[in-house]
Amino acid sequence: MARVSQAHLDARRRQILDAAALCFARNGFHATSMQDVLKEADLSAGAVYRYFSGKEELIAAIVSEVLGEVHAAFEVAADQSPPPPPDHVVALVLSRTLGLRANLTLDGLPAFPRLVVQVWSEIPRNEELAAVLREGYGNVRGAWGRIVEVYQETGRMRSDIPPDHVARMMVAAVLGFIAQQALFGPAPVEVLRDGLRGLMSMTDAEPKA
Repeated sequence: MARVSQAHLDARRRQILDAAALCFARNGFHATSMQDVLKEADLSAGAVYRYFSGKEELIAAIVSEVLGEVHAAFEVAADQSPPPPPDHVVALVLSRTLGLRANLTLDGLPAFPRLVVQVWSEIPRNEELAAVLREGYGNVRGAWGRIVEVYQETGRMRSDIPPDHVARMMVAAVLGFIAQQALFGPAPVEVLRDGLRGLMSMTDAEPKA
């Protein structure tokens, strides 16, 4: 029997994860069956179960992959000297994350924002998934905190605000922007970037009459 290449195995795993992501975004976690995933992936049960034992493993793998990519992108920004300003960092990371999943669409619209909202809805009843999210978002917050510390050390940001408070706010801004896309439809990343840029431009000076 011919040996299956790692590239083939990786491509098949990608095929399954993308199919599951579309199913979860379309119908939610509980309304999606493994049969739905098999049909979307156009694979046999044996081909899918070789990689994942069920829906729980699938959604955990999707979440871990996305948050791992986001964390890695923030770490790259944190290692730059000096790191880019917050509006550039957010635009860079979010563009990369959305771009990697631009092929996932439902009714002609990006599926990723809907998938994110469906994942959030699962948190209260799925402690294992909640733990994966806590760890993933914790890593992202930590990377943001490192960036903020550099901002403060170099005098680019006021130093009397805890870095983690800034990190939490930046995470909240990105998650809120994704939620808006699920609710109102697609919007370019530049909308969030420019909004942050506007807030960053504020000064303590009183406006002129």
